Amino acid sequence: MQRARLLDGAVAAISELGWSRVTVASITSRARVSRKTFYDLFGEREDCLLAVLDDTLTRVEGELAAANLEGVSSSWCGRVRMGLWIVLSFLDREPELARLLVVGSASGGRRVQEWRQDVIARLARVVDEGRPGGARGDRVPVLTAEGSVGAVLTILHTRLLDPERAPLSDLQGQLMGLIVLPYLGAAAALSECERPAPRAPLLSSAVRVRACRGGIDPLRGVPMRLTYRTARVLAAAAEHPGASNRLIGEQADVYDQGQISKLLARLERIGLLANTGEGHVKGESNAWSLTALGERVTEHLALKTSHARTNHARETA
Repeated sequence: MQRARLLDGAVAAISELGWSRVTVASITSRARVSRKTFYDLFGEREDCLLAVLDDTLTRVEGELAAANLEGVSSSWCGRVRMGLWIVLSFLDREPELARLLVVGSASGGRRVQEWRQDVIARLARVVDEGRPGGARGDRVPVLTAEGSVGAVLTILHTRLLDPERAPLSDLQGQLMGLIVLPYLGAAAALSECERPAPRAPLLSSAVRVRACRGGIDPLRGVPMRLTYRTARVLAAAAEHPGASNRLIGEQADVYDQGQISKLLARLERIGLLANTGEGHVKGESNAWSLTALGERVTEHLALKTSHARTNHARETA
């Protein structure tokens, strides 16, 4: 949870100060986390910024995977079209992260530049799949794919610097025309420019939760530090609405009834839990349920945990 706070703090700091002016202090102050905790989790500022980039890229990849591009279309052009639409839609939905991915990363240090070049290379391999199957494939240089990806990023970079820009998804047709032109010719490029925008794919429940938040961290409105034990208590209340002190304590591995009573009362005071039972009358049982704020916080924590597990699995694979 402290890592999640620091990543959100880094996004806020980059948005306010710009990539090059972000410091450890600017991150920790916005995350409301101590410098010691920062250095317990990250070796230096660049480690944290790279973690933000990795976390964001994981979210984009999750949406692409959920869309099942191979099932959407058997053609290279169809897969690229839907993939581009998903990426542009994500960037429109998360403007802070869009600027971080496209604009901020261009100003990063050596490791950030290596990260960026790796992403460009991966995108170029996808675009290059159009060369073998294209009508003009035998006349298209291998570097064409890398040039197309670079051109698209340059266009997005320029648009993201414009505070009054139109949605990036409005560029879908023109960007597709730019991508397919070398491989499929002018007629196909013009057809892409005139093609209506694809139908938005259905998002997974985790993606919908994050999307509806608009990038806002609900933890910022919680006047207490949320520990792992606290998260377990909230998760227990989510899984067992109306649960008693004892049941929630058992689910959260807090077996001291005095401790669980104090923790539940504190969560009630800050608006994360509501007691719908008769527990305020001495001798009667409690029945705990999440409030609307509690639901948002619990969903947020669950999504962050899912991302952390994905990143850990990648690192240990």
